[in-house]
Amino acid sequence: MVMKFGGTSVANVDRIRNVARHVAREVAAGYEVAVVVSAMSGKTNELVGWVKDADPLYGAAEYDTVVASGEQVTSGLLAIALNKDGIKARSWQGWQIPIHTSDAHGSARIEGIDPTNLDESFKRGEVAVISGFQGVNPQTGRIATLGRGGSDTSAVAIAAAIGAERCDIYTDVDGVYTTDPRVVPKAQRMERVTFEEMLEMASLGAKVLQVRSVELAMVHRVPTTVRSSFDPPDAARPGTLICDEDQIVEQQIITGIAFSKDEAQITLRAVKDSPGIAAAIFGPLADANINVDMIIQTVSGDQSTTDMTFTVPAADYERSRAILDAQRDTIQFGQIEGATDVVKVSAIGVGMRSHAGVAAKAFRALAQKGINIRAITTSEIKFSVLIDAAYTELAVRTLHSLYGLDQA
Repeated sequence: MVMKFGGTSVANVDRIRNVARHVAREVAAGYEVAVVVSAMSGKTNELVGWVKDADPLYGAAEYDTVVASGEQVTSGLLAIALNKDGIKARSWQGWQIPIHTSDAHGSARIEGIDPTNLDESFKRGEVAVISGFQGVNPQTGRIATLGRGGSDTSAVAIAAAIGAERCDIYTDVDGVYTTDPRVVPKAQRMERVTFEEMLEMASLGAKVLQVRSVELAMVHRVPTTVRSSFDPPDAARPGTLICDEDQIVEQQIITGIAFSKDEAQITLRAVKDSPGIAAAIFGPLADANINVDMIIQTVSGDQSTTDMTFTVPAADYERSRAILDAQRDTIQFGQIEGATDVVKVSAIGVGMRSHAGVAAKAFRALAQKGINIRAITTSEIKFSVLIDAAYTELAVRTLHSLYGLDQA
C-alpha cells in the first residue's frame, strides 16, 4: 500500500514521529508500505523565497534543484524515525526510483515509473520512504518538480506503478466533506465519493486533493482514501474512500457543493458578430496559457454585434485585459468591462445524470434569496453559477440545505 503525508503532517520532528506510528500500524497489519512525504509545512515557500532572493530571473532547472530539497529532508527524517522504532526503512529520492518526468521544470508531468527498485526494497523487508513532488528528466538527468500539490500526484502514480491495494492520503482533515465546514458547520464527511465527483470538486475549488492526482487515480482505478494524520495512530478513522461509482450503494443526486474565489469576469461589449470572432478572442488567451471557463454570448437584436462574457482565473485578470486591449483592432469590440469580486459556486453529483430539473431547482432557490446569477455552466454531473462574492456563504448554505446535505 501507499501512504502519503502532507506538509502539516510532517511539520516538525514530533509530527514525523507520529507519522512513523501510523506507518507502524500498517506494517503490523502485514502490508508492504511505500510512504510519500511532502516538505515540512512552510519549507517550500522558504526555499522559493531564497531562490527569488538569489535571482528573480532564476533558471528553472536550478529552481527545481533547490525546492526539491524540502522533501528530501522529510524523507530522511522519517526513515530515521522508523528505524529508531525498529522498523526497517530507507529514503528514496525521485531520481533513485526512478520517476521519469517531462522537462517542464517547476510543473513537470510524470511519464513513467520503473518499480523494480521499490520491489527489491520490499523484498528486503524495508519501508520505502519517498520524497514526493519530484522526479528526473531522463534526457538531461536533472531533477524536475511537479508543481504545487505534486506529492499527491507522486503517491497515486507510485500506487499505480506497484499495483498497490490502496493509496491513503493523510492530511489535516479527516476526509472529504459535502462542502467547506468553515462555511457550513453542518457539512458532513462523506464515507465514499466517486472518482468523477472528486475530480469535479478538486477542479472547482475543493482543496483536499490536487486535480492531477485524482485524474491518475481515476485512469488507473487506484482506490484512494483521504484520512487525518492527527487521529491517534491506534484509533484512526476510516476517512473518505474515492472509488468507482459501482462501489457506492446509495448515491445522492448532489454529493457536494464547491466554491472558488479565484475567479474574474470579463465582458467585451459591441463585438462585431462575424465568423471567427470567438477564435480571435480566445486564441490569444490560450496562447498565453490563460484558462477560460464560463462563456456567455448575447447577440444584439439586429444581429450585427454581440456581447461576450467569460471568466478567467483572478491571477490572470490584468494580463487577460492587456492581451485583449492589444487585440482591439482585430476583435473590433466597443469596450471592455470586468469584475474581480465574483465567486463560482458549483453543485456536483453523478445522480444528476438520471434526474431532471436539478439545476432549475437551485436557480429558483438562489433567486428567492435575492442572489443574482451572472453566468451559468453545466455538464453531465455538475452545474456552476457565477455570483457576487458578497453572497458566497449565503449561496453555499442555501444549496447545501436545498439538496439535503445538512443531514447527509
